[in-house]
Amino acid sequence: MAELLAVVGSCENEQQLIEKGRELLAQYQIPTLLLTRGEAGMTLIQNDQVHSLPAQAKDVFDVTGAGDTVIAVMALGVSLGMPLSESMYLANLAGGIVVGKLGTSTVSMQELTRAMHGDRDSLYGIVSEDELAKLFARAKAHDEKIIMTNGCFDLLHAGHVTYLEQAKALGDRLCVAVNSDASVKQLKGESRPINRLQERMTVLAALACVDWVVAFAEETPERLYCKLLPDVIVKGGDYSPEQVAGGDCVIKAGGEVKILQFVDGQSTTAMINKARGAE
Repeated sequence: MAELLAVVGSCENEQQLIEKGRELLAQYQIPTLLLTRGEAGMTLIQNDQVHSLPAQAKDVFDVTGAGDTVIAVMALGVSLGMPLSESMYLANLAGGIVVGKLGTSTVSMQELTRAMHGDRDSLYGIVSEDELAKLFARAKAHDEKIIMTNGCFDLLHAGHVTYLEQAKALGDRLCVAVNSDASVKQLKGESRPINRLQERMTVLAALACVDWVVAFAEETPERLYCKLLPDVIVKGGDYSPEQVAGGDCVIKAGGEVKILQFVDGQSTTAMINKARGAE
């Protein structure tokens, strides 16, 4: 915006800004002018129409690189044949995302998708089994590779986070199936879980690497895996793929089972015992 005003002079109102913008279009024989206006958003000026969008940033931490992001996303939209107004819409969202980060930052496709759909919980986070089936179908229709894992996740620790990040790196979407309170008690004993199901799911859903979190009531997620058929089941520990519940269904459907090693020295049981020993 400052660059425009340096060329055309001050503008007292919105209409004057548009008029001077159109004068530039005529002077330099260009069809379109995009103005980035900081807190006022963006304005796309053409000879026959004008599109304006409000700024999307909720919190502004650093504007470094925001203009580059806008240009890059606009160029991407144009190269894909999108109308300029739609390209501007995406560029405006992307700019709003990067100014909410410290330093020169990029915007991921996942972040842009979340911004486009507004309500994060409608496409991400804690979902029901029926909602998850629809999300799986949508992801597969877009050729996204779905990774799925499961566990109790009673006290989330660094080992869990590392494991989940490694799982997410295997594909595009990561779904975590979480044991119900009753099934945790059956597996771990009467003193567990420490944290109730909703609390465990809320913490998992807050992780950047996790797309969806769903609960299951059985001791194993075999029924869930065989119903949803993710592309990859990930399991941690000393298992063989044949030992993983639901793995046979997924393999028959063309998927695979991956075994990841847990981080040494990280254990929920050890954390609980250590805490109790300190009491």
